[in-house]
Amino acid sequence: MHYLGLCCLLLHGILAQATELTFELPDNDKQCFYEDLENGVKFDIDFQVIAGGNYDVDCFVTDPFNNVLYQERKKQYDSFSHTTTTKGVYKVCFSNEFSTFSHKTVYLDFRAGNEQPLLPDMNRATALTQMESACLSIHEILKVVSDSQTWYRLREAHDRIRAEDLHERVTYWSIGETMLLFVVSIGQVLMLRSFFSEKKGTVAAST
Repeated sequence: MHYLGLCCLLLHGILAQATELTFELPDNDKQCFYEDLENGVKFDIDFQVIAGGNYDVDCFVTDPFNNVLYQERKKQYDSFSHTTTTKGVYKVCFSNEFSTFSHKTVYLDFRAGNEQPLLPDMNRATALTQMESACLSIHEILKVVSDSQTWYRLREAHDRIRAEDLHERVTYWSIGETMLLFVVSIGQVLMLRSFFSEKKGTVAAST
């Protein structure tokens, strides 16, 4: 029973340290996210455009004094790490203002601070018990599983959207080809009828 409780604690520890979200970014629009951090706190940012246009977006990060810590334009994905030097609100912004009609979908993973010990006395100098060693091993495995699931989920969403877009283009192309073939067929029939009409008129005039 205690073993299950420790596993639940491990899951909570993983989820409490990160904020993951997927949001819509319309064309000619910008969205910002704010986080109040203490001095000396390390934070990590991972983002990826999973749908829309050329799968690119502008991103910049500023400190409480509006100093630019990170700025990249038209990036499909990237990572950024920084340790705060002042206490205050840090801002992460994503801009799609360079696009006039492409709607984007962006994934953001924001992690701040150091991971807390799994147990209150985990930092003690004595050796870990078998149960504590097993918990640490499970914890590391769960982190790998969580990261892998996130990667596969993003990959699946990215590939699915590309497949849907390709399917839509093929459908429109097929409809266009069908309409063009129909128009050409009607034109050929009318042209053949005009040849026979002209021939009948010539024969009638000669008689």
